[in-house]
Amino acid sequence: MIPLSLFLVLLAGTGARVELVDDSYDIPAGDWRYVELTLKQLPVTVLCDYTVEAGSDHVRLALLRRADLERMRRDLTHGVVAITEPGGRGHLQYHLRNPGDYVVMVDNRLQSHKASHVHLRVVLDFVGSGSSGPAITYVPKERRLVVILVSFAVFFGIVTWSAKKLLHAVRN
Repeated sequence: MIPLSLFLVLLAGTGARVELVDDSYDIPAGDWRYVELTLKQLPVTVLCDYTVEAGSDHVRLALLRRADLERMRRDLTHGVVAITEPGGRGHLQYHLRNPGDYVVMVDNRLQSHKASHVHLRVVLDFVGSGSSGPAITYVPKERRLVVILVSFAVFFGIVTWSAKKLLHAVRN
């Protein structure tokens, strides 16, 4: 396990893709299966594809924190990082910025009367020193508009106040 982890860390620095899972799973009706991901090297994009090969076509994929999986097992309220729509096939892509323990879960609880045979593929795409640089993020359009409007209001408020002070000084 340690050599595999070291190998993943070495590949992460090169901007490589690491295929973790490319296998088929039998998922009983009303049940789920998961694959664990322990991520320490960031940033990373988790890419998952699934195809139902037989059985129920109301399967979905979910990316969860390991702690949320434990809460789900105890029937407590839990969170989900990302989830696909139910169907016979699907794709999940999520860019993780926080290290930690995650799981990719194949959920067959939506139609609990049919088992499913699902082919799952999970790939980690590390953005390392070999890439073109860090991911660029932008402020949402609504927030940009608010910043521009507030800036204009403050600017014109200062200009108006300064003009009143100057006119008052010139008249006296």
